[in-house]
Amino acid sequence: MPIESRNYKDTVFKMLFNNKLYLLELYNAINGTSYTNPDDLEITTLEGETYLKMKNDLSFIIDFELNLFEHQASKCPNIPLRDLYYVAATYKDIIPQEKTYSSNPVRIPAPRFYMFYNGMSDLEDTVTYRLSELFQRPVEDPSIELVVTCLNVNEGHNKELMKACQTLNGYSKFVSKVRKYREKSITKYDETHSTPVKLLADNSEVMKGILAAAINTAIDECIKEDILKSFFIEYREEVTEVAIIEYSSERHIQYEKEESYNSGYDSGLNSGIKNTTDLFSWLFKNGRAKDVERATNDPEFLNKLFEEYSKNK
Repeated sequence: MPIESRNYKDTVFKMLFNNKLYLLELYNAINGTSYTNPDDLEITTLEGETYLKMKNDLSFIIDFELNLFEHQASKCPNIPLRDLYYVAATYKDIIPQEKTYSSNPVRIPAPRFYMFYNGMSDLEDTVTYRLSELFQRPVEDPSIELVVTCLNVNEGHNKELMKACQTLNGYSKFVSKVRKYREKSITKYDETHSTPVKLLADNSEVMKGILAAAINTAIDECIKEDILKSFFIEYREEVTEVAIIEYSSERHIQYEKEESYNSGYDSGLNSGIKNTTDLFSWLFKNGRAKDVERATNDPEFLNKLFEEYSKNK
């Protein structure tokens, strides 16, 4: 079954699981179910086409449940708040508002929230994030709660899930290979050049070349080892383009350690933004992956993006 859309703006994860067969396999693996018909999935992913202009990674309805899947390359305790926006927008999209004024109860699919983490910081196999943990003042019995199950999908984590979903397992192996060959290429460059990559005034082109080589080597190895072979053969060009941007962003976040960008925060922005994670997520959701790539190597441009985000969030 082909991927639903060729307009890839986010991540390899989203690109891969836009395929209904792969998405159904992932759903079955998480829930211990055995659905076989991908048409049982009703895709409800927000693509920014309504007046709300919202985009999320993946959402779908099956068996009267609304599933929202988000992918993150960094830890994100704010994911419950983001999912609150997404689920409200989705309900508004699938249920006419006039029905909510009826004296009869409106039956809605029960929501379930998952976040798939593949960042480079340590994280347990499973972490639970709650909306109530974000409240400024804790309450014992919150009137609203939203619980997100975060699954670490890095290689070596959640082994039972990986065993049940070979597509997710293949994605995990691909990510691991890209990181391995990226680090090898950086080490080789540093050994053969007088100025290390991270000390270059502008290393964007060098890093792009290193990443492209690492990604293509990883793809070659995956094809040879029959890891997502048909996917990589058909979508090699698109995967390479998306992955270069994705891993450039990931590398930047890792260098920031605690994901702080003090110059952007302390320069008078009263937006409360202390890290690049929310900014990059906002840019990705609005189809601005190229801006993320530029921002990872251009602090002045990053400051401008912070200003823009603070006015539009």
